[in-house]
Amino acid sequence: MKAIRGKKALVTGAASGIGRSIALALAREGVDLFLLDVDEENLTTVVETARSFGVRAIGRCCDVGEPAQITESVRALENSWGELDILVNNAGILYHGRTESMTQEQWNRLLSVNLHGPIQLIRELLPLLRKQPEAHILNVSSVAGLVPGREMAAYQTSKFALVGLSQSLRAEYRRSGLGVTALCPGLVDTNLAAAARARKWVTSDLNPPAFLRASPDRVASRALKAIRRNQGLVVITGHGRALWFLYRLSPHLLDLWRRVSLVVLGACLTPRRKD
Repeated sequence: MKAIRGKKALVTGAASGIGRSIALALAREGVDLFLLDVDEENLTTVVETARSFGVRAIGRCCDVGEPAQITESVRALENSWGELDILVNNAGILYHGRTESMTQEQWNRLLSVNLHGPIQLIRELLPLLRKQPEAHILNVSSVAGLVPGREMAAYQTSKFALVGLSQSLRAEYRRSGLGVTALCPGLVDTNLAAAARARKWVTSDLNPPAFLRASPDRVASRALKAIRRNQGLVVITGHGRALWFLYRLSPHLLDLWRRVSLVVLGACLTPRRKD
């Protein structure tokens, strides 16, 4: 997409974290916004901030894990604008713990939000996107969608699938003016883990050190670059790129890296005794 000023974008999970940062980065570039989130209070604040940049911004409370709410939101967008240039599928939730401890309801809920919601939005919005000379879909996946880990089976299932979906759509529509990006950040300083703890979806330790976490604004800046350049797969943070490189080079090296990292981080984070 050569220019994004004056375009129209829909962003999910826009009330906080990466979604908020992408929404406001787009607003600064002169993009009108249709923003979705379940957190209506914080979404209202984001909408007001976006409008301060001189763009039109609409906020709508929508649970992307509920198909009927997605359809209603798409109809509202069609009635308000009748067109769309950029779709950002960002909303997501996390379960961290042993797979055997997950209930069927937890599996269904996570896949509904992280995967089925984006699929439905893409399916229902493709007609609008295809009408534009240039359009773009940005799916916010994760390094966890490229590199396997422990105790995140459902989350990783959704993120691996989102990467595959993005690559398939990119292959299908690459000559039609529709660009597709799978954005794969490493650790990011968001409330994803805190939200999981609040719903008691974290059953084991999940507290990565701050120096490994990127800011949402950094991710947003890279996201806009990916849209402009129509990049298919973007991996963010040095730590994330290192994991992906080691996994492609040798899964055994990745296992060794993880064991060494745990020892080093443990030593760094353990308080020293004061005699």
